[in-house]
Amino acid sequence: MDPTIGWYQPEQEGPAKVLWSRIWDDASKRLNNLNLNNIMESRDFIPLDLRDDVNVHQQQLGGGRTNNHLYSRTRRKGNENRAVTTGMNSNPRELIGNYGGCPWRALRQDQYSRGVLGLHEEVKDFYTYMSPTKEEQKMRETVVEQIKKVILGLYPKANVEVFGSFRTGLYLPTSDIDLVVMGDWDELPLHELKVALIKSNVSDECDIKVLDKASVPIVKLTEKKSEVKVDISFNMQNGVRSANLITDFKERFPVLAPLVMVLKHFLLERDLNEVFTGGISSYSLILLTISFLQLHERDMTIERDYNLGVLLIEFFELYGRRFNYLKTGIRIKGDGCYISKEEIQRDMVDGYRPSMLCIEDPLTPGNDIGRSSYGALKVKQAFEFAYTTLLLALSKACPEFVSQHSLLGRIVRITDDVIEYRQQIKARYAVQTVPVVIELKHELNPLYRHQNQLKRVSQDSEESSSGSLYCTSEGSSATGSAASGDSVCFSYLFSVCTH
Repeated sequence: MDPTIGWYQPEQEGPAKVLWSRIWDDASKRLNNLNLNNIMESRDFIPLDLRDDVNVHQQQLGGGRTNNHLYSRTRRKGNENRAVTTGMNSNPRELIGNYGGCPWRALRQDQYSRGVLGLHEEVKDFYTYMSPTKEEQKMRETVVEQIKKVILGLYPKANVEVFGSFRTGLYLPTSDIDLVVMGDWDELPLHELKVALIKSNVSDECDIKVLDKASVPIVKLTEKKSEVKVDISFNMQNGVRSANLITDFKERFPVLAPLVMVLKHFLLERDLNEVFTGGISSYSLILLTISFLQLHERDMTIERDYNLGVLLIEFFELYGRRFNYLKTGIRIKGDGCYISKEEIQRDMVDGYRPSMLCIEDPLTPGNDIGRSSYGALKVKQAFEFAYTTLLLALSKACPEFVSQHSLLGRIVRITDDVIEYRQQIKARYAVQTVPVVIELKHELNPLYRHQNQLKRVSQDSEESSSGSLYCTSEGSSATGSAASGDSVCFSYLFSVCTH
């Protein structure tokens, strides 16, 4: 099992796990301390105790430091992805020790159902838990307005638009914000914008960079206060159009949003959510999900409460086991279909060939959305792991005590770092409450109804006697004059959330 994809499950606990964990750790230490510029003396045997060799080799490298970068899985900084679960097997307490990794289960007061129905319930609760809160929405709106103010200060005639997951509402707590700047420039002002953002104290110099050699030049930054990441591109009109397309599909397929949220986090925690780290883009993942729903044997456009657990397993089965990545391309235009890569290549620009994960751009004919997804097979491997893991948990061969643990938690965990980051946002961007006075009159006012009742009693009494009437009800008093027919207004104070 690749530790970057999966982790040990409850039924795998025992002496065998301890033994193989020790072997894996020892082998990993030797691999991490391997220096290609100073290869150790070759041997024709495998030592029984690896610790002495590791210690000797660390001394040769000067305290264990190495300049070997060939085995670095990604080029990211260690703290950039708060959701990453690499190292779950070796040190789970550091990643999920405080909250257990399945906080969505706390939303349900009763127990989860058995089997795939329980998985369906967990997917729904996961979607509810991970959906943006009012504070998270407010934080992102604040960041967008702050950056927009800087951009319009430099280029008053420019137009700044939001696209991507923030526009569609399919963003995770740690997702980036995608902005596009529309304007007229002879040369894109990437570096000029970078300097302006630093001077405006939006981001520190160490947290902003210009990717001017990328296929889509962008300015990448981390906003100082919120620590949210922002990607700023220029004159990319397809970004907004793509967001509108996804919004339309969300309305057509009600199950799209919860499935995408689970799948996005599934890839995020494995560092497979971006092309440059060896994964696929969020847009590619959403198109894969749309194609899956389009070609599903059951009609997903009908308003029904589909079993999200079944759909999730079928998605993993399709793209982890059955889909032919070598010969087949994906088209979502119209009702969607599979097409041969040869047919797609006829419409592509000369010099390009369909990629391993070939998805026809629904907005630009001849463009392959998965063109740069060189790590698509790694994603396929992760999907296959999820399929086999869930299938095993639902089989009769799985021990009975497994039903006491989270089914979804076998493939998805939320780290303590993500949970605490959301808590910080909630505290920092708390939605203020203000009193609002609402005036209730006539039949909407309970005091008015009470006084009308007193009025009728007063009139009946006056007819029977000419004396004055004094009525007392639960400590309150009213006279004939006070119980006149005039309408009375009563003010209630309600605390409502405003932002």
